[in-house]
Amino acid sequence: MESIMPSLLTLFLLVVAAFVAGYIDTLVGGGGLITIPALMLAGVPPIFALGTNKLQAVAGSGTAALTMFRRGKVKFEDVSRLMGFAFLGSLVGAVAVQYFDATVLNLVIPLVIIFIAIYFLCAPAQSLVDAPAKLSAKTFGLTAVPGIGLYDGMFGPGTGSFFVWAGVSLRGQPIVYSTMAAKSLNVATNVAALLVFAFYAKVLWKVGLVMMVGQALGAWLGARSLMTINPSSLRYLVIAVCFIILLAWAIR
Repeated sequence: MESIMPSLLTLFLLVVAAFVAGYIDTLVGGGGLITIPALMLAGVPPIFALGTNKLQAVAGSGTAALTMFRRGKVKFEDVSRLMGFAFLGSLVGAVAVQYFDATVLNLVIPLVIIFIAIYFLCAPAQSLVDAPAKLSAKTFGLTAVPGIGLYDGMFGPGTGSFFVWAGVSLRGQPIVYSTMAAKSLNVATNVAALLVFAFYAKVLWKVGLVMMVGQALGAWLGARSLMTINPSSLRYLVIAVCFIILLAWAIR
């Protein structure tokens, strides 16, 4: 499969798609909605598109997370345990998708996305800045985080939005901080899934490595924007991405 290489023009367009995806994914998630269809339009079979997407996504989430750590916006010790739970969830999901009939996801995921959009649309502005936690850190780490990781390992688009919603609604985190912390969890899920897809030889390494350049640049720019963004603007971006995901799901 690695012998099938897109043309130089197609590779350039894939890099551009990765750049846009890296920027959007850093802000609100949903970058996979750009890169996975782009890979499939380039002639990459679905299972290889998922694997190659994870390779290039590592650069985006890694760049964003490293920027947050270096700027002191998120402390590694605060998220390291959650990253471990996210890693394990994604590992299981990536193995499962090699054998699992993903038809069920077509029914469940749109409902979850609708719920997230409604939550951010209806939640009072103050609750997106500071709110009491509904789950303890331990319960959150053992349930929501690996659950979202499981989904990311199996498919992925919208994972960032899921992590943001979970941090805001279940842990009472401000939306901007939740978005920043989600980058580190996304690193863990992307790395775990990549290891599995690589083990099953479902990654186009040359294509993915080229796309990593666009992802890293887009994520770097997105991380800088995230540090200065207005929480209200971020809220509406999450809502917009949720509805874009639903539209893409409906017409695919």
